[in-house]
Amino acid sequence: LTASDAERTHKPVVVFWFVAGKQAGHIVNYHTRRFPRGTRFVAFGKWEWDGRRNTFALRLNKPDELEILPETADIDNFGLLKQISVVEDEESDKEQDIEDFAEQFPAIHVGRRVPVYRKLGQFQTKRLREIVFDVLNKLDNSSIKETLPPDLIKRQNLISRADAIGGIHFPPENSLIIDYERARSTAHLRLIFEEFFWNSFALTFKRGERAKEPKGAVIEITEEIRKRVFNVLPFDLTGAQKRVVERILGDMQSDAPMNRLVQGDVGSGKTIVAVLAMLAAMENGYQTALMAPTEILAEQHARNVKKILAKTPFRVELLTGGLKASEKRKLQADLAAGEINAAIGTHALIQEAVTFEKLGLIVIDEQHRFGVMQRAALRERGYSPDVLVMTATPIPRSLAMTVYGDLDASVIDELPPGRTPIKTVVVGEDKRSGVYKGITREIELGRQVYVVYPLVEESEKMDLKAATEMRDEIQKTFPQYRVGLLHGKMKSAEKEATMKSFVAGELHILVSTTVIEVGVDVPNASLMIIEHAERFGLSQLHQLRGRVGRGAEQSFCVLLTGDKQTFVARERLGIMEETSDGFRIAEKDLEIRGEGEVLGTRQSGVQTFRIANLVRDLEILETARNEAEFYLTTKKLTKETSQLIEKVIRDPRFRLAEIG
Repeated sequence: LTASDAERTHKPVVVFWFVAGKQAGHIVNYHTRRFPRGTRFVAFGKWEWDGRRNTFALRLNKPDELEILPETADIDNFGLLKQISVVEDEESDKEQDIEDFAEQFPAIHVGRRVPVYRKLGQFQTKRLREIVFDVLNKLDNSSIKETLPPDLIKRQNLISRADAIGGIHFPPENSLIIDYERARSTAHLRLIFEEFFWNSFALTFKRGERAKEPKGAVIEITEEIRKRVFNVLPFDLTGAQKRVVERILGDMQSDAPMNRLVQGDVGSGKTIVAVLAMLAAMENGYQTALMAPTEILAEQHARNVKKILAKTPFRVELLTGGLKASEKRKLQADLAAGEINAAIGTHALIQEAVTFEKLGLIVIDEQHRFGVMQRAALRERGYSPDVLVMTATPIPRSLAMTVYGDLDASVIDELPPGRTPIKTVVVGEDKRSGVYKGITREIELGRQVYVVYPLVEESEKMDLKAATEMRDEIQKTFPQYRVGLLHGKMKSAEKEATMKSFVAGELHILVSTTVIEVGVDVPNASLMIIEHAERFGLSQLHQLRGRVGRGAEQSFCVLLTGDKQTFVARERLGIMEETSDGFRIAEKDLEIRGEGEVLGTRQSGVQTFRIANLVRDLEILETARNEAEFYLTTKKLTKETSQLIEKVIRDPRFRLAEIG
């Protein structure tokens, strides 16, 4: 607002703010010391008529809405009143006045475009702004070293790193605010490209170095071995499965250790692909290990693999923490002696207490990252096995390029024949009676039902139904049916007994937490009910939905929501009704919730981005990746590339790139 009225009345401009409360006296004394006579400052607030003083006054909401100017500021020829007392219809003059004012007054917080920072400890935005401004003023261009090659900067039309760091905090006067809001200023573009380039370069370099590693296992795939491998299956593979198996067998025969990621939507048959790879290694005289994230999934894998390999001479054993000490010692001794061909369990399989006589292949199921530290630990113990990583969580293209860029990736993009698409509906609490009728209908048809809750026990902070209490409620609602309970806090023996009962059809309804999210396969289950669906990520909902629809009968997924839904929650759940395409769902999840939700628990070696965004900046990511590959292929032998490699090896952010 203008002070034209104040200027016409020739009254002094008064700046004031209200101070109240027990600390008012201290606050007044503090600010009295801040403003000795002659102090010059800039303030911003709301113009109001002050009847007591018979003048206009500038009212501040808080005392921070002003800035004390340095003593060197010359305002003799350019008064503050002139700057703020412009006529409203003289927009061009007003803009010129503001520019002139910014040049003559070295203010940090006013008269310019300013950064807004998140609170850092006790430091508020204003104090952080002053610190950053002071640091940048004390630095010159030579203090901020360039990190990208000159020809790359020229080729991509980027500004210098020094200009980018200065400009992203305090934009030039001629910059457009909309470019900063959209992260499309020249400063943003430079720093986003830099983040992506170094991430891509480190991963591409790591991939190349892995190819030079000596391989422990020497695998041959003769026609006789190929025949024995494929003859264990009582059914034909899909075209996608055949393609991926051939890629894996090709990797296993190469001189470099395999490090392949197999993506496949729920129910696409990744486990069969893994078993064939394990069988190929065992046919060559090597031991294999299959690791799963939970004991429930490990136990299921052990049952299935034993069934598939029942007519082969190979011994398959389950090794988990839930075994008795004597059983565990016996299995560990047999494993060390080479008497066990395939060991199935959790990550405990690669702990120091477990030794292999001749480890040739490790399969990791449903772990988004097999940590580079685990791989390094295996190498230190004398193993350099082929590694096959499987995930049923579809990975968006941008995430695959950054987080999984060091892995060779294959996609099983075809479901086995006979699968009927799952029907998904989103309903509110008012439709619960109808949902319960659906439970009765499915059970009367001879099928089974999952009911999933986000918590095990009631939380005082969140109004969520707990699995333990709701099991009792559902049992009261359906006294004629048998209801089981499954959650992560149960003992291994209890979990195994519950799952066996459900698989055998002895339980009609299984009330569970997300412990069933991955891998659990009960073809007779046809209805999945997810309570408080708005609390789950899309990828997690997609995984849970995949527990049904594994038979030929029509299956259903009901997403029950609370009475209060945010716009984002409605948008998220809506896409679950629209599609069963896991990759489309994963892209939406990444867009709405960010890469953290897709990645889950952060793993060693996964770099986060400060400015870059995997959804918004996909085009820049692709360009940066192409540039990284250009230096490591076309310009591989140049001094420039050698300097880039040296930086990656020395930089602690990329230290893990040395591990294959």
